[in-house]
Amino acid sequence: MATLANLETYQQRIDTFLKQHLDTLSINDPKLLEAMNYGLLIGGKRMRPFLAYTTAEMLGVELQDVDAIAASLECIHAYSLLHDDLPAMDNDDLRRGQPTCHRKFDEATAILAGDSLQTLAFDILANHPFIDVPANRQVKLIQMLAQASGYQGMCGGQAMDLAATDKCVTLEHLEQIHRLKTGALLESAILMPTLCVADIDPQHITLLKRYSATTGLLYQVHDDIIDITSSEAILGKPAGSDLQANKSTYPALLGLEGAQEKEQELYANSLHALDSLPYNTQNLANFSTFIVQRDH
Repeated sequence: MATLANLETYQQRIDTFLKQHLDTLSINDPKLLEAMNYGLLIGGKRMRPFLAYTTAEMLGVELQDVDAIAASLECIHAYSLLHDDLPAMDNDDLRRGQPTCHRKFDEATAILAGDSLQTLAFDILANHPFIDVPANRQVKLIQMLAQASGYQGMCGGQAMDLAATDKCVTLEHLEQIHRLKTGALLESAILMPTLCVADIDPQHITLLKRYSATTGLLYQVHDDIIDITSSEAILGKPAGSDLQANKSTYPALLGLEGAQEKEQELYANSLHALDSLPYNTQNLANFSTFIVQRDH
């Protein structure tokens, strides 16, 4: 398994930041606040914060400034999972080996917890005491996250994914779904830290965009593969759930072998995008390797 340098350090850093932030919230409704804590802190690999911190360190950005970026990304990701698990969406009973939020509490509380985590993401970005990020770039951070998480990004991709259930879609359409549903937020994890650098070369941003777009798609292709090849004990949710729900996936469209070939093509392309960058990109390269080696 590929080693991700500082992964545990970043995981502990973001978990501490998120817990401290939740602890500052006044207790208007104890049940809702408990559900927010449950949805945000019960586990997870923290891959989006990891990418934000790794990219930031590569670019020489203050980690205190990245705390807000990492936290906002994880809040959006957590809210999306709470809503994705609902009966109206994927109707899942388990997440990370634990009862999903609507099973632990109830559907209304899970919806409100997701709503609250979504708005918390933007509250964090708007009110964080940045060190080297001027107000105009702080606004751009908010704009980038809004685009990645809303209609033009994750939510739009989820709607397209739901619409494609029980239908035969083209490879191009499937890629568009996942570039929005999964890729947009992963791409933001890499690109948001570039907004903290005043004089970054535009060509470097182009290459990071290429890497992040390819890697976001790679992440989803591998998710589709391990949904078939892994087990419920490892996944923390029923294996083969996408297949049983007749969802549009790469193995469903290309077959398992074809999906694995697609994965290897994307993996090679993601590494190639890093070749011309004048930074130490080893940890980003290791992340691509980590994706294709993970089993959950």
